[in-house]
Amino acid sequence: MKIDWAALGSVFGVSLGATVALVALFTLGVIGLSKQERAVAQGGSAALARTGAYACFALCLAAVAYGIYLIVA
Repeated sequence: MKIDWAALGSVFGVSLGATVALVALFTLGVIGLSKQERAVAQGGSAALARTGAYACFALCLAAVAYGIYLIVA
């Protein structure tokens, strides 16, 4: 049995990068929602923060759905 260490390292690197990107997107979404709540409490409009947060959550959902698609198909 021969292990292809280059391929294993490549899979590890891509998995790590995708995980960090997904966590960063979700974190930006949570930050956007917290800024939206703060803006509403101060009496301002928070449409941009809410839209950005929802866009981040949509990208997270799309990435997860694509991962499931890759596993199933």
